[in-house]
Amino acid sequence: MKSIRNYIGVLAILVWGLAPFYWMLVTALRDSDWTFDTTPWPTHVTLDNFRDALATDAGNNFLAAIGNSLIIGLITTAASVLVGVFAAYALARLDFRGKGIVTGIVLAASMFPGIALVTPLFQLFGDLGWIGTYRALIIPNISFALPLTIYTLVSFFQQLPWELEEAARVDGASRGQAFRLVLLPLAAPALFTTAILAFIAAWNEFMLAKQLSTTATEPVTVAIARFSGPSAFEYPYTSIMAAGALVTVPLVIMVLVFQRRIVAGLTAGGVKA
Repeated sequence: MKSIRNYIGVLAILVWGLAPFYWMLVTALRDSDWTFDTTPWPTHVTLDNFRDALATDAGNNFLAAIGNSLIIGLITTAASVLVGVFAAYALARLDFRGKGIVTGIVLAASMFPGIALVTPLFQLFGDLGWIGTYRALIIPNISFALPLTIYTLVSFFQQLPWELEEAARVDGASRGQAFRLVLLPLAAPALFTTAILAFIAAWNEFMLAKQLSTTATEPVTVAIARFSGPSAFEYPYTSIMAAGALVTVPLVIMVLVFQRRIVAGLTAGGVKA
């Protein structure tokens, strides 16, 4: 009886989480004349919505926006993981003055509301002439992704046995060599997990990108919000759903393919060695 209740609970969570995604796919495959049809399965199926989402005749440039999101996401991920792995190692394995203060600053940065940064960042980047550049979009994303990267990796490094590093030091390796040759390969699952989470966070960011980008540098989130229909009185719901499917399905596939690595990375620091 208990297992039945567990299955029911899991099923309810799946329906709650996947129902919006399913309805997005159903609407994306539906003819625009039947946008508000409430049939819970695909009807009047067409691929025209995907063609309209990728077309540029209505002022949309969705493919360019996908390229912008890839540039922003990849650079953000690389910078966050590169800086985060060294910061996490220092916080987890080294003793230095002000370590608690640094940890508190990282925690405060992760809790700071993004909406409070819109006006000061817009003014700052406006004074620097960075509005509409990739720098104005990448730097804030790094500041949001870096605390997540650091905390995920700190918990992992703290659980690695000190004997591994000490054995490498006894064999003549420097601290840097022990980190690079012994600890870093063991941290691969955690690095993989943080990289995926940082990329997804950068890919989905909208609020700051809406204010700091132009049509030449806007990511997919801003491009979808700016979609225009055939006329000023017609909102292209089906095209927007098709565009949403195009940017969501690859992320879902990526998470499903690498789910074992993600789970391994998230739980790697949960059990003390």
